[in-house]
Amino acid sequence: MTPATARQLLAEAELVCPEATINVAIERLAAEIAVVLADSYPLVLTVMGGAVVFAGQLLPKLAFPLECDYLHATRYGAATAGSELNWIVEPRTPVAGRTILVLDDILDAGVTLAAIKEKLLALGARECLLAVLAEKDTGCTKPVAADFTGVRLPNRFVFGCGMDAQGAWRNLPAIYAAKGT
Repeated sequence: MTPATARQLLAEAELVCPEATINVAIERLAAEIAVVLADSYPLVLTVMGGAVVFAGQLLPKLAFPLECDYLHATRYGAATAGSELNWIVEPRTPVAGRTILVLDDILDAGVTLAAIKEKLLALGARECLLAVLAEKDTGCTKPVAADFTGVRLPNRFVFGCGMDAQGAWRNLPAIYAAKGT
């Protein structure tokens, strides 16, 4: 995508979740997560690259001891439709016996997060909880449910707040839907 194409995509997009709504959702998520995990010294795993924005906003609001690491598993790459799961980086911190909190940008079809959760449990995690900034209302049954969800989005192609459009616009503070989706 060229810079001009990226700018045109944003200019034609529809705002579906403003920055203020995202900020309120992150505050609420932090409070909900603290109630469940404040006494467990969890390992928080950020799913790269989409959840980096979400993690950067959420982690400073979690006022309890925790350990951080990341993983990188994707079905998308630069594509707009998912395919086979590709593990790029597994967590370096041992997960066996730990309470894990996985942070991701969006729960769409749920295939990637289901595979991540399955893998972490197979590696011996005591429990694996999922927190997503957004969940897309697809109308379909998903193989996994988030334990903590920030906002709900329509079943459209969305970008911003960590979600990209062919690599562009992860850095937007709000969430937009591409024109015609």
